[in-house]
Amino acid sequence: MKRRLAIFLLLTVPVCLSAQFVRHVSKVGTTAATFLEIGVGARAGGLGEAFVSVANDVTALYWNPAGMSELTHPQATFYHSPWLVDIRYDFAGTVIPLPSNGTVGLFYTGVTMDDEPVRTVFYPEGTGEYFQAGNVAFGLAYSRRLTDRFSFGVTVKEIQEQIWHMHSRSTAIDIGTLFRTRNRGWRLGMSISNFGDKLKLEGRDTQQKVDIDEQKAGNNDRIDAHLDTWAWQLPLLMRVGLSKDWRLGSTQHLTLAVDAVHPNDNREYVNLGVEYGWGDFLFLRLGQNNLFLPDRERGWTYGIGLRTHFHGKANLSLDYVAREMGVFQLVTGTSLTVMF
Repeated sequence: MKRRLAIFLLLTVPVCLSAQFVRHVSKVGTTAATFLEIGVGARAGGLGEAFVSVANDVTALYWNPAGMSELTHPQATFYHSPWLVDIRYDFAGTVIPLPSNGTVGLFYTGVTMDDEPVRTVFYPEGTGEYFQAGNVAFGLAYSRRLTDRFSFGVTVKEIQEQIWHMHSRSTAIDIGTLFRTRNRGWRLGMSISNFGDKLKLEGRDTQQKVDIDEQKAGNNDRIDAHLDTWAWQLPLLMRVGLSKDWRLGSTQHLTLAVDAVHPNDNREYVNLGVEYGWGDFLFLRLGQNNLFLPDRERGWTYGIGLRTHFHGKANLSLDYVAREMGVFQLVTGTSLTVMF
């Protein structure tokens, strides 16, 4: 009996310890193309990025493609954010409702930076050369109402990363659903983003000259070699959200939204946001980002929006967001949206 107990403990204790270890591993830094996790749009940013169930403007292209079916007229937007450490983040997209066959959308996302000097061990101040680095994603989306309360959407996108002579590319899809309850106006949204092939950097910078035996004199010390690089997963994101609108009299409204997010390169967290609208002109937003995430850098988000109406059908919206980013302080973003 004692022998069986000892064998049982030897088998189960390591499993329990490894499970405890895995539970505390966040997997941060285990994916490529992490720019895909940067939220799009100043309105969504002001809501703490709790937007998967709201998704009723052109930025649904990013948050939940099913939300494009909420649009009754074409929209186009441009979003710019001076991101961290002199990195620039830009997004442009357009959504066009079709007469009877759903809604289509196109988008472009770019992450750019200034040229940087090439530095080596022997030339730490620079060789005189400069290199470029950046990321790009662009794609096509389609959404359709399957019933009067349920919508489905899908996005297909191309993802590219580049640094000097090295590059990688992948194809991924986003899928989303949006359900509107019959009573009380609740909306339930779900999306899975960046499901696709792994990314692997390739290029001429992996070609090297090596000496396979530095201790042996007279051998060829310039053998052509190729450095093998690893393939890394895309940042897969699963979002589930709930939101509701309240009318406050004839000219005011309030929107409350909450998202639960499950990434494959971090622990789960919650986003929360609220929007107050006065008429169809002024919008004030407040949110919390990455709630319950240990050691989080993100915190409060603050947003404001203005909308003006032109003669005819055209409307113009200008939105602004400021995000608390810990040691990086405030990171801002601005959106300009045209509704035809």
